Amino acid sequence: MLYLLNQQINIKRMNINFSTATFKDFENIPGMNMMDRADIYYDFLEYMKKNGHRYRLQNNTGCSSVMNVGTEEITKEFISFVTSDYLGFTQHPKVKQAAIEGIEKYGTGTAATPLIGGYYSYHKDLEAKISSFFGRTQDEAVIFTTGYTTNSATLQILLQKEDIAILDMAVHASVYEGCILTNRKTFPHNNLDALEHILKNCENQFRTKLVVIDGVYSQDGDIAPIEEIYKLVKKYNAYLMVDDVHGVGILGKTGRGTIENTGLLDKIDIITGTFSKTFGNLGGYVIANKTLVNFIRFQSRQQIFSATTPPSVATGIIKAIELIDEEPHWRSKLWENINYFKKGLDDLGLDTGTTCSAVIPVKIGDPHITGDVGKMLLDRGIYTNPIIYPAVARKDARIRMSMTATHDRDHLDKTLNAFEDINKKLHIAKK
Repeated sequence: MLYLLNQQINIKRMNINFSTATFKDFENIPGMNMMDRADIYYDFLEYMKKNGHRYRLQNNTGCSSVMNVGTEEITKEFISFVTSDYLGFTQHPKVKQAAIEGIEKYGTGTAATPLIGGYYSYHKDLEAKISSFFGRTQDEAVIFTTGYTTNSATLQILLQKEDIAILDMAVHASVYEGCILTNRKTFPHNNLDALEHILKNCENQFRTKLVVIDGVYSQDGDIAPIEEIYKLVKKYNAYLMVDDVHGVGILGKTGRGTIENTGLLDKIDIITGTFSKTFGNLGGYVIANKTLVNFIRFQSRQQIFSATTPPSVATGIIKAIELIDEEPHWRSKLWENINYFKKGLDDLGLDTGTTCSAVIPVKIGDPHITGDVGKMLLDRGIYTNPIIYPAVARKDARIRMSMTATHDRDHLDKTLNAFEDINKKLHIAKK
């Protein structure tokens, strides 16, 4: 019997073509238990490694525009476009000093969940700081230990089987995970007609209707039409949640994100975000009215049963939030780099899509050519992220780059020259 089972597994292995497989193909393989799936996935990763495609490269230095990155063959410095430390605050001396002072005053950890002794004065200070950043009062924010958890936990506690989440299909994976306990419909990216059709059909069917969008979308770097969506949401008696992790600190007149210039900062029902990008740290936040925030704070399992943010993280974030206003030149430098680099890519005929943020994709389409481009860039000392299915559609693979204020002109020119040479070899420019 064991021999026959092994034969069946080997046949199933043969039906997975490693040369065309993606990560998603290994999520569930009928007839294979968890050990068998893990075993064949290991073989796939080894196959990819032998063909020059590696995942989870090791960084030996902190987040920066230049990072020491290690592979099995070599460790060296690379120009890096893989971090979302858009303003360079992970390395800012004032942020580092604030984190050190947090440790000196409070120690290294909290050793408890917030309901049983793990709520410290610096947590209250951080909630007050991020609330006031958005023009809200202190009791209108709750913080989580990660940005991912912020979305998944908030949605899980707010939406149940009597409710419905209506999602732009390009929202983050954390949003999808947060909707596992409720009904869900998706609409094509930024398609207002499709959104209105769903809202109209759902108007009298569900207890709560919550539309969830991003401010800036993480793969294309484009922006949601927030004003138009807000009007539709209110027309059909629904609520709106905006996840603006890639907009805050970068967009808006004073860096308050995509919502700021709409005049809706005090009207959006729920704003979520992370401290791991512009603020250069770890954690997430929910901004909403005080009754909703209070409900999340005392009902979310991830709040009740998770240890709280350590002092070095919270005190560092507080200083980073202050720096948005104190040192606006970082945002100006970032936009100089964005505009210069994007123009250079466009002049080469490369497809950067509809980005208008610090997320800059070079769309290629074919996932294997995209992987080859990523490897060729690494060979030239440039560290980027090849993004393939299921993170994007099967025929929409791209090299995704995050621009920072700490990139200098030499970094950008070297990368543009590399893309020019690669295009001559692989013809990746748009027709």
